[in-house]
Amino acid sequence: MEKKYPPIAGKEKGPGPGRYGLPPTIGFIGHDFTKAASPAYSFHGSMSTKMYHVDSSPGPQYHVSAKFTRFGKDGTPSYSMLGRRKLQKELCHTPGPGAYSPEKAPPCGLQRTPPSYTMGARTHYRSVDQVPAPNKYSLPPLLGPHIPNKPASANYTMSGSYSTGGASVDLAKTPGPCGYNCTAPSVYLSRQPAFSILGRPGLPRDGTERPGPGAYNPEKVTVHKARAPAFSMGIRHSDFVTPLVVSVSD
Repeated sequence: MEKKYPPIAGKEKGPGPGRYGLPPTIGFIGHDFTKAASPAYSFHGSMSTKMYHVDSSPGPQYHVSAKFTRFGKDGTPSYSMLGRRKLQKELCHTPGPGAYSPEKAPPCGLQRTPPSYTMGARTHYRSVDQVPAPNKYSLPPLLGPHIPNKPASANYTMSGSYSTGGASVDLAKTPGPCGYNCTAPSVYLSRQPAFSILGRPGLPRDGTERPGPGAYNPEKVTVHKARAPAFSMGIRHSDFVTPLVVSVSD
């Protein structure tokens, strides 16, 4: 019987390290997709001598204006000075400032116009006319309440003391402190709340009919409370009872 030994990796004949090839990282075709690729440029071949005869392009003889920069055309303003034109009296008649009358223009749209007034001539008086002099006119006095166009202050009058029957003569006729009525504060101030006190109610006597605890049924109250569920208990039926058979006539 042959004895078996565990396999040894060194005895296995497999491909060497050179058997495996990684994708290149140079160029664009077949580039390793796990590596970032840089931009690729191509170099054009040199042109043949025949192109110079076929394409007759000018050399470096272009005239580039000084106003063009690498950012575009220069944007600075440019000005030109011309000569003064000759006046043509027959063709050009420019109106002066006095030729316009803006006050005579009609109102446009919702434009408001100021009021207009006219001043008439002075009336010619005759020598025979009786014209009043300046001293014939007088202004109303400023004293008193009878002034139509001026506000007047309050007026007070002071009468003289009575020598007969007055308070200074007979002191008994002078009213005392109780002769004046006191005005209620609720007339000229905010009225305060008023309360009234009632008498104590009488206690119930022994002869009063009062309900006892058994007179109330709180479980039957369903007016303002939720009604509880109600259940009924039936009787137990026997399995040996003969069923009721009734003949039905046609």
